[in-house]
Amino acid sequence: MHGLQAILTFLAAATLAAGADFSGQSALEYTRRVVAFGARTPGSPGMHRQQTYLRAELAKRGCQVWDDTFTASTPLDPIRMTNIIARFTGRSGQAIVFTGHYDTKVMPGINFVGANDGGASTGFLLEMARVLAGQSRQHDVYLVWFDGEEAIAQWSETDGVYGSKHLAARWNADGTLGRIKALINVDMIGDRDLGILREGYSSPGLRARVWSAARRRGYGSHFLNEGSLVEDDHAAFVRLGVNALNLIDFDYGPSNSYWHTEKDTIDKLSADSFQVVGTVLLDVLHELEQ
Repeated sequence: MHGLQAILTFLAAATLAAGADFSGQSALEYTRRVVAFGARTPGSPGMHRQQTYLRAELAKRGCQVWDDTFTASTPLDPIRMTNIIARFTGRSGQAIVFTGHYDTKVMPGINFVGANDGGASTGFLLEMARVLAGQSRQHDVYLVWFDGEEAIAQWSETDGVYGSKHLAARWNADGTLGRIKALINVDMIGDRDLGILREGYSSPGLRARVWSAARRRGYGSHFLNEGSLVEDDHAAFVRLGVNALNLIDFDYGPSNSYWHTEKDTIDKLSADSFQVVGTVLLDVLHELEQ
């Protein structure tokens, strides 16, 4: 019995060692690397460079990775877009999904690199992949980088969130949606002055769980009581009955003056903000797997 206990203790320690704590500094560095590719609009050279980089990083993590490629009908022209999906396999058959967009908005005439709006969610999910690698899982964990979140011309019911609408419909058709226990989308969460809205389309129970986890960690001041309705990549899933939440800081710079401008640069972001969100969401993941 002592020998068996020693083996079990060793295996438990090895499992923990294989995992890692979330690093806000690492998430910021991943973000810095993707921002260096420049504008990453759908189909652009910068997007292609970013996709190559993402696939290479995910290849190190021991997860299943695939492209979800489709042609979006936009107000300008049909555009080929690609969601990138990574899966860390669990035992239960259920799934937990973390998502964010990795495209930047088409902004003619300005050098828009989208450090927070597109970059932060990309870097955050790459750090989540690093943390999840090698861990034993109760549920499947999916990481999804959505293409085409930004409107190509002008935001409307038909222009924007192309990638999430496509994947929600696909997963609804193939039965994947029925396995999802929770989906959490992150957007613009690298802001130095982090204040995450109580987003109104989100599932109330999942939002309460995240806010509670933040308070326990002493991060409650970053998860606001103020709310707003924000149409984002979670919305298509909510409409199909998925337990889904959007975490977004939609007050970026004085009077939101950095949003969709050339001021959205890497110096406006903070490793501390990534750390707050990553720590809280890993706590929530642990709770959801119990």
